[in-house]
Order: sequence, then C-alpha cells, then structure tokens
Amino acid sequence: MIKVTLLGDSIRLLGYGNVVPQLLGDEYEVYQPSENCRFSKYTLRGLFDWKKGMTGSRIVHWNNGLWDVCELFGDGNFTSEDEYIQNMLRITDILLANHDKVIFATTTPVADANTICKNSFITRYNDIIVPRLQEKGVIINDLYSLVAQDTDKYISEDTIHLSEQGVQLCAEQVSLCIKSVAQQINDADLKTASESEKNIIVRTPV
Repeated sequence: MIKVTLLGDSIRLLGYGNVVPQLLGDEYEVYQPSENCRFSKYTLRGLFDWKKGMTGSRIVHWNNGLWDVCELFGDGNFTSEDEYIQNMLRITDILLANHDKVIFATTTPVADANTICKNSFITRYNDIIVPRLQEKGVIINDLYSLVAQDTDKYISEDTIHLSEQGVQLCAEQVSLCIKSVAQQINDADLKTASESEKNIIVRTPV
C-alpha cells in the first residue's frame, strides 16, 4: 500500500479530493487536510501542522494558485509574482525533502464572469511557476488545460469551483497521475531489491 497526500485549495477540498480516494481504491492510503489550504503562504505555514498526517506519504499531489492570483482590493494580485515563486519553491523543497515524489496541479481556469480572478493572471502564474518546479523534479499535472477545454461545462455557476462534471474529470486525471507515479516508485523499489539480492554473498559452511 502506498500512502498519498492531497494538498490544495477548495478545488481539492470541495472537488476532486472527495472522489480521488475512491478511484485509487484499497491499494492506497490517502491523507488530506480537512481544511482549505488556501493561498501559497497559508499552505507553507500549514505544512507544519499537517506534518503528522503527511508522515509516510510517498507521493504528494498539490495545488495552489487561485487565492494567490485574485484581485481583492484593486491594487494587484493578492500574492505578487515574486512572493508566489518564493512560497512555492519553499513548499517544494520541504515536500521533496520528506516525500519520494511531488506532483503539482496547475491552477484551474475560472469562468469569464468571475470578477476577482482572471484567466490571464492564472495562465501567467502557471507559466512562471511550472518551469521552476520542473527544474526541481516536480511532476506537472496540467488541470488548467483539461478544464479550459470547456469552462461552461466544467466550472460551476459560482464561476470558480468545479461543476460535478469538472470534479469527475479532474479526479480521474489526478488518480491516473498518482497511479502512474506510484508505478514508477514500485518499479524503482523492485529494482533496488533486486540489486540488493545480487550483492548478497552466500558462504558455504566450513
């Protein structure tokens, strides 16, 4: 059994996080915070509180971005680009130091009618962070492109959260991504075990 942690905002908490454990099945143990992981700095702080629950997780699937890009006061994005990069890289370093594989899900789009989040900002923040995470070995799960195929279908009437169809769509992709990474881990474990066996010296009793 492989333990997995799901981290993320309400796209995870109210969305795919409710379906992924069922899709993964009994071969996986899934931990996820019972709270909304909100914006990147909130998640960074939360890693301290969630550490016990995350212990033993070999895979972490994580999303942050919608809270960071929103314009609440008319004075720019809630989290600046530089701060977003800094927070996300700190989160990445912590996760990679404690878990085998880290998967980052790109921030999902919103409906055009949303007044505080714009897809131009979402794509910008995805574009600036994805290469930096890839440099560190983070696996990218592109939920943005998946949902952007049909936001009318996959985004709910509140213009930001996933619809039922969007939840199912993202949950299936998240599950497939996790299973693929888990297979890589299993293959690596088998290879290591096989190499260890080759190094065992059998001595004939004198």
